[in-house]
Amino acid sequence: MLIVMAGLPGSGKSSVAEALGRRLVAPIVSVDPIEAAMWRAGVARDQPTGLAAYVVAEAVAGGVLSLGQTVITDAVNAVGAAREQWRSLAARHNVPVAFIEVVCSDPVVHRRRLEGRSRGIEGFPEPTWEAVERLREEFAPWTDHRLVLDAVTDVSSNVTVAVEFLATVS
Repeated sequence: MLIVMAGLPGSGKSSVAEALGRRLVAPIVSVDPIEAAMWRAGVARDQPTGLAAYVVAEAVAGGVLSLGQTVITDAVNAVGAAREQWRSLAARHNVPVAFIEVVCSDPVVHRRRLEGRSRGIEGFPEPTWEAVERLREEFAPWTDHRLVLDAVTDVSSNVTVAVEFLATVS
């Protein structure tokens, strides 16, 4: 199965992805560290490294799927093209795809989490609240069936709900 995490920066999607990955014993392919690695390797930041990171994540996730294993991707997935990329990958490997969007319904909590986090991704600056707000306005409406989790709920409870949801995806 291909599990696609989605949501704004700081919403809690990576925390849910990590806990879900531990619970399912499934690898996580995260776009942000891939993009940061490109920059550290000397690829200029004015190049389309964001898009490239999604393409690299797709290749890595495809390799995991070809081994017959479940994989979790962790990215904002704000636009239809990104979501289509994952649908297409799942179709090529003949596996189900499950979208899980993580939101934070409390903007005060969301902003505090964003501004207080330090993920330790070398060379990757955390986005500002203003950048997240701009991205929220650009976030494409969903057409895919998905599970929406609210990060004001504790991670453990959200993972339990996610596992129950994944059991229904075929």
